[in-house]
Amino acid sequence: MDRLPTKGLSPLARRVDDVLARYGYKIGPAIEAIDDAVTGYGDLFDPGTSDGEIRTAVEAVLAADPPAEGDGSWGSDDRSVVLYVDGSSRGNRGPAGAGAVLRTDGESAVRLGRPVGRAGNNTAEYAALHLGLEALAARCDPAAVEVRIDSRTVIDDVWGSGDGVDSAAPYRPAIRDRLAALSACDWTHLADSDPNPADARAAVGADIAALGP
Repeated sequence: MDRLPTKGLSPLARRVDDVLARYGYKIGPAIEAIDDAVTGYGDLFDPGTSDGEIRTAVEAVLAADPPAEGDGSWGSDDRSVVLYVDGSSRGNRGPAGAGAVLRTDGESAVRLGRPVGRAGNNTAEYAALHLGLEALAARCDPAAVEVRIDSRTVIDDVWGSGDGVDSAAPYRPAIRDRLAALSACDWTHLADSDPNPADARAAVGADIAALGP
């Protein structure tokens, strides 16, 4: 996957995002690599781990050999994929993250997350959809995709006649291009009470966006 856009990240958060990009935004393995590189008993989100220790660990991960995980392709394209997406923002213009989870029969779920930067929740929702579609394009050209999303703003903009938000400009063209390339795509609106496995990944992305300096 190509590097995805961010805005307003601290230098430390940007370097953590470099690690995520190296791992194809698979947030679990990326954070595990950083945790393993932190000296002592701390980890990335341990309150006792200093910014300097995080920076040293991140640089060690980036200096090491890249993860050997193949090209990530799922091979056969005659499958249907469910894509969960969610965005998270602290203060609804603050540190924001995006999460996406891809599920299909015969393959393990792909769990993705990333920091967006300082943004509102709507912007993070667009970033999450962009993240999921880019990850999907890197793996297969599925027979059908169902996007499960809780943002009416994004749904009305991307699949309807809504105007969306100006801050979605970095994501909107790529989202529309990826959707246009799919053989079939539908969406399901998730209520707040519906489970969304992308939510936890978006929250971790917001935690990363809050790192600094």
